[in-house]
Amino acid sequence: MRSVILLAAAGAASLFTTAATAADMRLAPPPPPPAYYGPPPAEDFGGWYLRGDIGMTNTSGKLHVNAYDTLPANSLGQYGHGFDSGMSYGLGIGYQFNNWFRADITGEYRSRVRFSGTDFINVAAWGFNGSDVYDGGYKSWVGLVNVYADLGTWWCVTPFIGAGVGFANVKTTGLQDSGVFNIGGGQTSASYFAEGASKTNLAWALHAGLAYKVTNNFTVELSYRYLNMGKAVHGFGQSFDGTNAGPSSFQYRDLTSQDVRVGMRWTCCEVPPPPPPPLVTKG
Repeated sequence: MRSVILLAAAGAASLFTTAATAADMRLAPPPPPPAYYGPPPAEDFGGWYLRGDIGMTNTSGKLHVNAYDTLPANSLGQYGHGFDSGMSYGLGIGYQFNNWFRADITGEYRSRVRFSGTDFINVAAWGFNGSDVYDGGYKSWVGLVNVYADLGTWWCVTPFIGAGVGFANVKTTGLQDSGVFNIGGGQTSASYFAEGASKTNLAWALHAGLAYKVTNNFTVELSYRYLNMGKAVHGFGQSFDGTNAGPSSFQYRDLTSQDVRVGMRWTCCEVPPPPPPPLVTKG
């Protein structure tokens, strides 16, 4: 009898334990899913882009007169030589390789800028002095291959620097030389005109600026550019009375320009980011 009572008690205890375990399983929350490593964020870069630029030009250079190369030292003074400001209009196509490096090819037209200046000549040993007043100008086409380094982005603003190399086709638009000379106590005046001519030179540029990303596909730029275009020449020339005809001796040397430009870039063909790596689970 005692054995029957012990077996019944053991069975009741086992049943109670099983019921309590089942109740605990119903009340306990399910275990969390296993942790995994998500894919890294995709890099933000754009691939091919089109660009357009408009700017103000500020040309520097010096008029050189080959005919005056034989003058004695310190007998020639040049005053007020300079160019007016002008405009530039450019288009280009480029490629954004990653989030800091890009390159493009650009072509631009630079409007005519006027040149003016005065030379004074005084050669006491020859009994000769006089002055020349010049009025001329040039216009140009420039093509460049440029590379840029984007230096990081803060509040959608990206500072950048760059460099470019290419060509400059410089077309002079004619130069008028109005001179007054004193020779042996007598004064005479003369006017000379040199035709325009075209010359193509190696050109190079340095860039610096700020880019603002308006949308994922549209960026505006404000930039400074230093541009070196080489030299320009003039063609056939003659005095207004028909004399002194022949190749002219006028050149613009060391033509450089400091430009302020506003640009726009439109990313036209986005490059898809690389596929994410496979998920890695742990546990």
